[in-house]
Amino acid sequence: MIYKFLCEKGLYILMDNGNAAVSSEYAKRYSLFLFLMILSSFALTFIVLKTLKGMLPRDQGRQFAVNGELSEGKPRGCGMLFITAFTLCCALFIPLEIESIIYLVCIYGAMLTGYLDDAAKKPWGNLKKGLFDLVISLGAAFTYYHFNGSDIRVLLFGIDTLHIPAVLFIVLAGVLVWTSINVTNCSDGVDGLCSTLVMVVLISMMLMPGLLKGAFASLSAIVMIGVLAAYLWFNCHPSKMLMGDAGSRALGVLLAILFLESKAPFSFIPMCIVIILDGGLGLLKLSFRRFLKWKNFMEKIRTPLHDHARKNKKWSDTQVVTRFAVIQLVVDLCYMAAVNWTV
Repeated sequence: MIYKFLCEKGLYILMDNGNAAVSSEYAKRYSLFLFLMILSSFALTFIVLKTLKGMLPRDQGRQFAVNGELSEGKPRGCGMLFITAFTLCCALFIPLEIESIIYLVCIYGAMLTGYLDDAAKKPWGNLKKGLFDLVISLGAAFTYYHFNGSDIRVLLFGIDTLHIPAVLFIVLAGVLVWTSINVTNCSDGVDGLCSTLVMVVLISMMLMPGLLKGAFASLSAIVMIGVLAAYLWFNCHPSKMLMGDAGSRALGVLLAILFLESKAPFSFIPMCIVIILDGGLGLLKLSFRRFLKWKNFMEKIRTPLHDHARKNKKWSDTQVVTRFAVIQLVVDLCYMAAVNWTV
């Protein structure tokens, strides 16, 4: 494994105040490791998407989406390709333990369910997809609890340890994963939007001192940034391929796992607020109208919000992606400043 060869010992030496020359040598090795990891994740994903896109199903156009007809005929479900590339790069560059292997299984499982739905002649029903979501969500939640317990941090209020009863924690963690899957999935409706927002969140998490804990969390975020950069090469407006549910659902699982691993799951709310509002308001609107029979709920707001911006506000696709990304970046920076102020 490349990690062990280049920098496993170096990480311990870098944390020591011993021989400066030795520390410098391992710092160089770690820099080389990061360079190879980012370059490999980008290059592998780029090559896979470029050469294997012909095997993907074709989009049939989205009946109720704004400009949905423009997607018709494009390769759909390429999330299957870039999540596979992500998994291979993680296996190559990251020291995997039982916990992280289960997380990769959950991510890959979400991708497979999404891809099978993308490729199906008749789209899956909500019940079928919901059951798969439930299994993946509870699987990831229980795995985290088993290996890490149920203590969390509330960074905004300076709380370093907050204990949550086991059953309640597993339920809430499962809700986090389920929510992340579905809001991320719903945000994938404009060329480059979902992947750009996820990249903004991942980069913000990396920039926030002490948020990403452990090798899997910190390194998998870097790998995914390289993977999404390659995907954006083909998905920027006007797109040549679409990630489909295969990509967006897996990205949702990864985001939830990273926030669980940070031991600060409530940070998901501000640091993914644009994704939550873009995808979540549609779920909220549907729930109120279907279960509470409130037919006029959010009547003047088109959901997802990116469709409201395009149809009602007359924003172009490029404006939607840029402005949503700017809003998310500003919120993330403000949250970092607020957390730093409470320390």
